[in-house]
Amino acid sequence: MRNSTLAQDVVLAERFGYDYIEIRLDMLQEWLQKHTLSELADIFAVGHLKPWGYNSLEDITFCDSESWAEKRRQLAFACHAGSVVGGDCLVVVPTIRQGGNFPPGETVKDSVKRLREMAAVAEESQMRLAFEPIGSAGCCVRSLAMAMEIVDAVDRSNVGLVVDAFNLYLHDQWRDLTTLRQIPVEKIFVYHIDDADNLPLATLEHCHRLFPGNGVIPLHEITHELVQKGYEGSCSLELFNPGYWQMAASEVFAIGAEKTRPFLTA
Repeated sequence: MRNSTLAQDVVLAERFGYDYIEIRLDMLQEWLQKHTLSELADIFAVGHLKPWGYNSLEDITFCDSESWAEKRRQLAFACHAGSVVGGDCLVVVPTIRQGGNFPPGETVKDSVKRLREMAAVAEESQMRLAFEPIGSAGCCVRSLAMAMEIVDAVDRSNVGLVVDAFNLYLHDQWRDLTTLRQIPVEKIFVYHIDDADNLPLATLEHCHRLFPGNGVIPLHEITHELVQKGYEGSCSLELFNPGYWQMAASEVFAIGAEKTRPFLTA
């Protein structure tokens, strides 16, 4: 939410019955300009709402030494926040670079290397890493199948996947749920639920994300598959629609809860 703050998000999520919140790292940094991690922990200690984890550490693949050092710093920050505030998972995102040349073999190799390095650090703080494939043309890891190949090769218990309905729709419009069926349920760390405008993939962007049920993604089918697998983890609403940013934050939280609940028992 561009017209909100972490403090307001926590209040509104509590008010409208959300169970968990993914804390954005940029919003957490803003919080720390006037508050402490301990103060945030105290808020969660007395309410129903709890921190699920942190979103997100981006562009983790094909890093030079300088950018990788910065990723390590951000990882340490998220792990420290989790140890104080709570929340045991960090979303990590492969590199997106428009026009980038990412050979599949090199992408798998570098992703495995980086995730293993990060997993060793995260394990010290009991933090999990949720690797999120992005279906956009410029991302080096676009498909659920490739992401699972990487996670399998990493072979660490604290490394799993994000299943983001919109991001994976960007790849192949969810034409086939076979890959989702094949993923071990324990490797699905979080489900991002979001819908999409009915646009050609060539023109579909993250600004076209919609509230669940307002678009064309087969969310009932996706959610049903997760339920059938025994998934009992977090279902997180993730929207980057500029039109929603113009709305009152309370309205977005209210509509988000109303639109998402019908899918939770799919």
